[in-house]
Amino acid sequence: MACLRVHAFTITLDGFGTGTDQRADAPFGDGVEGLHDWMMPSFRGEGTGADDAAFRAGDEGIGATIMGRNMFGPVRGAWPDEAWRGWWGETPPYGHDVFVLTHHPRPSLVMGGGTTFHFLGATPAEVLARATEAAGGRDVRLGGGVATVRAFLAEGLVDELHLVVAPILAGAGERLFEGLEGLPAAYRVDSLVPGGAGNAHVTVVRR
Repeated sequence: MACLRVHAFTITLDGFGTGTDQRADAPFGDGVEGLHDWMMPSFRGEGTGADDAAFRAGDEGIGATIMGRNMFGPVRGAWPDEAWRGWWGETPPYGHDVFVLTHHPRPSLVMGGGTTFHFLGATPAEVLARATEAAGGRDVRLGGGVATVRAFLAEGLVDELHLVVAPILAGAGERLFEGLEGLPAAYRVDSLVPGGAGNAHVTVVRR
């Protein structure tokens, strides 16, 4: 049975997935510098150990992706036009259908390499149903931002959540577990593995 998986979602030691003032030249905001340092060797093809294994696991068995509007780009509110086509250039790294949750739907965007972005004003459950169908029996990966992952957790839709806890403190921004008081009843920690940069990999699964 297909699963909804979150992979390599990095938070600070005090639980923030972004800092303050997200914008085009600071996609994760201020105050979280070094948040993703653990994965930089893997981007360069030099990764090793638990960090590299975790980085690569997010592509295994995935047939569709869900993300929030904030992950797709820095534009907020109504789209002024359709000029923004994502952070990834004309050939994004997905190679499958990507479903973008937004209060401002726009026509689907066909990109190179088999990626098509679909912009949906729908509930998490409705978007998951669309993505599951598109995945054709493979798993669905849930990307950020923080509010998007939190919304799917709140409805108990996430099957597996892989977090990377970075050894930094932010103090402000968006906290992943804000308002999720019922989380312990629905989820449990399955494993905790130390990484190579002072970080830790935590896997949380649905009970």
